[in-house]
Amino acid sequence: MISLDIFQSQPEPGDEVPDGPRVIGVDLSLTATGLASSEGWCRVIGYTDKNNPITKLPHAPRLVQMRRILDAVTDAIGRPDLAVIETAALSRAGGGAHERGWLWWRIYERLTDAGIPIGLVSPNQRILYAIGKGTGTKTAVVDGVARRWPQWRTGGNDNAADAVVLMAAGRDWLLAPITDMPKTHRAAVEKATWPEVTR
Repeated sequence: MISLDIFQSQPEPGDEVPDGPRVIGVDLSLTATGLASSEGWCRVIGYTDKNNPITKLPHAPRLVQMRRILDAVTDAIGRPDLAVIETAALSRAGGGAHERGWLWWRIYERLTDAGIPIGLVSPNQRILYAIGKGTGTKTAVVDGVARRWPQWRTGGNDNAADAVVLMAAGRDWLLAPITDMPKTHRAAVEKATWPEVTR
């Protein structure tokens, strides 16, 4: 059985990871779900067998692999004070939309059933928070993360970088930002959808 672990990093000695509420950023994908914790770690989990793509598997084995991803991502998220998920990009082209939608809703369901508050940030809001404008390349976001949140070591992985941005936006919304952000960037926090919890 193929490993689902694509990338992992932990804070290194000397990295300053601020105390405060535990927030997890979640950039969901069947092939590379990015996760980042306010405790300083990043992880990417996904199905990586390019010879047998998950969306081309027969239905029963496909469901087995999708459940493996669901369980691995849920276990990695744990019990944070807040989970921030990127909303589904409904206009996104390509295969697997049916399966991606399943994964998104199952993660949302598990977090809700566990009583974990969920923030929802759109792809454009995520990019805005990272680089100050609502459109930009994956490279621009990776560079923005390396500049503003260098303690989170993404290894240049854009999925991990996206998750760091989501996590940082959640900390900002909880009034415990990782770092001071310009007003243009913070507009993303004001536009996102947040749970009804006391901050």
